[in-house]
Amino acid sequence: MIGGEIYQAQVIRNFFDCITGTDRNLTRIFMCVMSLAKLRMESPEKMASLTDQLKKSKIHKELSVDILDYMCDAANQLELTSVKTAFGVKDIQEVAQDFTGISMDSL
Repeated sequence: MIGGEIYQAQVIRNFFDCITGTDRNLTRIFMCVMSLAKLRMESPEKMASLTDQLKKSKIHKELSVDILDYMCDAANQLELTSVKTAFGVKDIQEVAQDFTGISMDSL
């Protein structure tokens, strides 16, 4: 299910963009976490636990470490190819082909 993994990687990317950016909108963070949990088909108990942690994060105005752990674990479990695709990272061999066509004469 590589397509599903790419979606998961994109959601994770959006999450980390959100928490490291200037607009740390808790609603967007909530949506990223819950979207990822649904893509991963988490159990109702896990969904409830994540929702509880997000509510606590809102009350304390600080993102729960459990949420960060969940997102990092999810990222770590994805295939590297899916993550590269979601983050727009090209394989070094693809980039190298672009450079093999350049000769010193053309510079």
